[in-house]
Amino acid sequence: MEKAALITGITGQDGSYLAEFLLAKGYRVFGLVRRSSTVNFERLVHLQDKIELIPGDLLDQNSLISALKESRPQEVYNLASQSFVPTSWNQPVLTGEFTALGVTRILEAVRVVDPSVRFYQASSSEMFGMVRESPQTEVTPFYPRSPYGVAKLYGHWITVNYRESYNIYAVSGILFNHESPRRGFEFVTRKASYGAARIKMGLQRKLKMGNLDAERDWGYAGDYVEAMWMMLQHNEPRDYVIATGVTHSVRRLLEVAFQHVGLDYRDHVEVDAAHLRPAEVYHLRGDSSRARRELGWQPKVSFEDLVRMMVDEDLARLNKGFNSPSGLETAR
Repeated sequence: MEKAALITGITGQDGSYLAEFLLAKGYRVFGLVRRSSTVNFERLVHLQDKIELIPGDLLDQNSLISALKESRPQEVYNLASQSFVPTSWNQPVLTGEFTALGVTRILEAVRVVDPSVRFYQASSSEMFGMVRESPQTEVTPFYPRSPYGVAKLYGHWITVNYRESYNIYAVSGILFNHESPRRGFEFVTRKASYGAARIKMGLQRKLKMGNLDAERDWGYAGDYVEAMWMMLQHNEPRDYVIATGVTHSVRRLLEVAFQHVGLDYRDHVEVDAAHLRPAEVYHLRGDSSRARRELGWQPKVSFEDLVRMMVDEDLARLNKGFNSPSGLETAR
């Protein structure tokens, strides 16, 4: 029997890669999309004839129930959120509504419509925040340092609660930073790749950045969506850290990006206090041993290859005349 999956946040980076992955597996893929003037389908253009979109909103319980009744999925992937950390300080209540309470609404819809559905929640390494130990595992204490991190932590624990209270197959993937050419322009990796490409082509001279010493565990989004699927195929619902286990600083990110186009980032990058976080997360490094051991998951794309891939895509984009970042907003 053909499997069906419902993806919230399908217009985002992860949603588009997951849709591709599931289609290749023979799934019928449904995507929940908000009725909004800002929704952009650029990441889905090549899939538009293969997926089915359903209107719905994580703020509206009834629309989620209707979406589940219409799609009748065996698997639900909740990837939608207000996912840009700096925005969460400017819009903390809205971030909580989407990123925290939105998880409760869709879990409740699953419980009401079909509790046999397998549910994936997109948790985040930002929940670790001011880390208590390194590397971080599934049992490392959480200490979120932003409204986004706090909201993700609520979503994480409500998923655990529904699993234990209602015997729903509900899991959280604690994904560390994962990037791609489809990353929104507001994120630091895309700022670096797009900035390097524009400077190389003479379209700008300087790139303003925040904390260059912050360290992250960066992987490729295409690798990470496979881990999401693997979690829902496992015989036991468990939460998993998904990470490469290797950290790099923002400074190293810039170095690789600019070196790829024959430039020295130090000649072009300026630190701007406006881009610093009110509460910084200095270091994140994940230990994905459980996922590697139990799921057989492995990251395939290296950090350096990822950065070069992003720069190459941005150069190609600019060469085609796309000289505006509009349209790749954070998906909700």
